[in-house]
Amino acid sequence: MGERNGVRAENPRAVWDYCCCCLFMAPRIRWRWAPLGFLARSPSAVSFILGSLAASGLVAVAFFWLVISSSRRSDPTLLGCRPDSEGSWSVGVYYGKSPFSLSPIELHGSSNANNSAWPIANPVLTCASPSRAGYPSNFVADPFLYVQDSVLYLFFESKSTTTMKGDIGVARSFDRGGTWEFLGIALEEDWHLSYPFVFSYQNQIYMMPEGNKKGQLRLYRAVNFPLKWTLEKVLIRKPLIDPSLIQYEGHYWLFASDFTRFGIEKNAELEIWYSSSPLGPWKQHPKNPIYRADKSLGARNGGRPFIYEGSLYRLGQDCGGTYGRRIQIYKVEKLNREEFKEVPVKLGIEEPKKGRNAWNGIRYHHLDTQQLPSGNWIAVMDGDRVPSGDSTTRFLLGCTFTLLLLLLVMSIGFLIGAVNCCVASSRRNESSWLRTRPHINLRARRYLAGMNRYGSSIRARVNPKTCSGKLVLSFLVLVGIAFACTSVHFLLGGSGAEEAYMFGGQYSQFTMVTMTYEARIWNLKLYVKHYSRCESVREIVVVWNKGKPPREDEFDSVVPVRIRVEEINSLNNRFKVDPLIKTRAVLELDDDIMMACDDIEKGFRVWRENPDRLVGFYPRLVDGSPLQYRNERYARGKNGYNVILTGAAFMDSEYAFKRYRSQEATEGRALVNQFFNCEDLLMNFLYSNASSERTVEYVHPAWAIDTSKLSTAAISRNTQVHYDIRTNCLSKFSALYGALPSKWEFASRADGWDR
Repeated sequence: MGERNGVRAENPRAVWDYCCCCLFMAPRIRWRWAPLGFLARSPSAVSFILGSLAASGLVAVAFFWLVISSSRRSDPTLLGCRPDSEGSWSVGVYYGKSPFSLSPIELHGSSNANNSAWPIANPVLTCASPSRAGYPSNFVADPFLYVQDSVLYLFFESKSTTTMKGDIGVARSFDRGGTWEFLGIALEEDWHLSYPFVFSYQNQIYMMPEGNKKGQLRLYRAVNFPLKWTLEKVLIRKPLIDPSLIQYEGHYWLFASDFTRFGIEKNAELEIWYSSSPLGPWKQHPKNPIYRADKSLGARNGGRPFIYEGSLYRLGQDCGGTYGRRIQIYKVEKLNREEFKEVPVKLGIEEPKKGRNAWNGIRYHHLDTQQLPSGNWIAVMDGDRVPSGDSTTRFLLGCTFTLLLLLLVMSIGFLIGAVNCCVASSRRNESSWLRTRPHINLRARRYLAGMNRYGSSIRARVNPKTCSGKLVLSFLVLVGIAFACTSVHFLLGGSGAEEAYMFGGQYSQFTMVTMTYEARIWNLKLYVKHYSRCESVREIVVVWNKGKPPREDEFDSVVPVRIRVEEINSLNNRFKVDPLIKTRAVLELDDDIMMACDDIEKGFRVWRENPDRLVGFYPRLVDGSPLQYRNERYARGKNGYNVILTGAAFMDSEYAFKRYRSQEATEGRALVNQFFNCEDLLMNFLYSNASSERTVEYVHPAWAIDTSKLSTAAISRNTQVHYDIRTNCLSKFSALYGALPSKWEFASRADGWDR
């Protein structure tokens, strides 16, 4: 095998001596940092490395300020909803004509005007519901429905922030699952509870939750439904998880998994039990365990079994890759006291495509579907935007990159000679062990001397005074900057998701509208690919003003893209009444503006607070006599604004588009066609003219890029001419529609989003 540092690998005694040397000499090895002496020899090199490290720190701080801090979203008013290694589960509602044609609530037109939710969007229940009611929760999962006439009750696991164990929470809905009222904690024990399987039997309501830490499968009976329960009996003395019950062909069947399994059988085992009554006694199926080796088969239950058109279906979890990755559904072809056979079938629910930006984009592992008295089906499903153990993984990765950064700093110091490795020559502090083993002491000194010689040869080749040396050091500094930013990202960047912002306990969606033509197709494709991944975007409508339109399938989009071809090339087409738009909120955003999804979500949240306003990202202050159009710098200098450019603004499509197309706006639209400009100013005048209240609000984006600068298709390259035209428009619009309001100041919001 060869020889390294005087130690032969095939000599066991030499290897032992070498290890002992490293162990006992380590306290006497000193990394000598000598910047002052080195500064006297090579001040330029030290200045270089100190400046480079300072630059690395500044870049990391800038990265945190621009990318991380703008998207941090911990709510100081909530004691719950904290990062949890088990995930950030929440619950959504689905409707369908059958259990195999379910689609999310946002596609069914449910709305809530009180919360500006047109439509209501999933998730409908999150950790915020119990947390705001005084029961701090990190997540909600394992939802089960109980239907009483037209009232829906939802039982679910609520992971307590204080005890870090699961309790059973309950919520109620009077509008088919659109809005939920959290009622309280229905069941709490000294051990973890989850999977609250609720059912009725002989005019009594029972709950069979998972409580494997107790080592028993327990059955509870409602004393005062839905908040008071009492222990009815222990069904099975075994730590079974995710127990699911159904009556089928004369027997009650219990599907569950044994949690004592480990290794490849963890989350891969399924057992079946049967009885003539849900109260027992229960007998094991002779083929147990049904499954025991493959986590991706869906052995572990994923919700309530159901019967549809005479066939029994079982829901399971695909745990391949991460716990609870997907729901699988099986059609049971044979089930009796001797045999069991099932085959997989297609679930029918469309896979989420927005990754971590979707509430269930990474995994969904539980579904409870039931038929309503109307004959239609309703389902509740939980979902998560991060894999299991994500917070722990991110912390470990952050620490790893921090350590790599420190090692890189030491390496740079070693390369330029500011750090040396040496062993003190004095024997005064040597241990008696070393004094009795001089061969180890000698080998340690030889080893360290070899390190210094090797380092000297490297320093001779990487001379900070030469171009090649500076190039190597510059590369190492860039690597250090990458390590610093990556460390900040993992330690302080949260889950990496750009989540939607809740308002009034609910989420909603909006439609994006952009206007373009054939010369800007490159901008448009980039635009669609980026914004279609934002969580609250329902659809992207492209107003095609000129040239041959592209095909809708040409775009890399995860939401529908609709091309609306116009007969006349007019800026007024931007605000055309469009009955195919299914959301009240519309974001008019030019195709050459790129912003973070998080900033878009902030703007949508602010609009939902005040849907009668224009809420946007580019403020202007129009004042003077005569009125003059100026840039944002002028508005900042005056600390106020009274106009929001609608090339990047949220508005109520029903109100704004109808007002823009009204008889009152006819002369204004004619001026827009005449100047081929000023449609955004006209909209501001129309809003201001219709109300004495505030009509505009600004949201500050963390960053914004004008992609037209990267192409030759910019609309307004002569800024001064553009401003002169708009100043002329101001004069004419003010004569037609009256004055604009004075101004509203920046930084007036408590959350600082308008700074």
